[in-house]
Amino acid sequence: MDRFFLSHDPIGVDALRATLGSTHAGAFASFEGWVRDHNEGRPVAALRYEAHAKLAQAEGETILREAVRTFAIVDARCVHRLGDLDIGDLAVWVGVSAAHRDAAFDACRWIIDTVKVRVPIWKHERYMEGDAEWLHPHSDDRA
Repeated sequence: MDRFFLSHDPIGVDALRATLGSTHAGAFASFEGWVRDHNEGRPVAALRYEAHAKLAQAEGETILREAVRTFAIVDARCVHRLGDLDIGDLAVWVGVSAAHRDAAFDACRWIIDTVKVRVPIWKHERYMEGDAEWLHPHSDDRA
């Protein structure tokens, strides 16, 4: 079963959360990353995410499998948007179910941090001044 997804469509949080329900889970933690209107003091108009889809999917799946093995969790999902996004759009979502909240929170944080470092997804920010800039996975960007 896939745990990591790339999507050109808006993320359906309710449907994803429902896939994590289990009688073994007593906790659920999630992270939502939204497109913000600024970065490093510059006003952002919109952005575009691009990925090496095959590699991104494979690495994302690896990360989610690692999370399930490493943390005391029941299951996890992560979806990252691709394409053009506007300010306020949901860009990335992580959900984790676990028996206890500490494991759910810890795994959720680890998943988003690891996805941002290891998955080949690039952000192309368009600024209000009219110029644009590519931000790569290993930049200091924490969106």
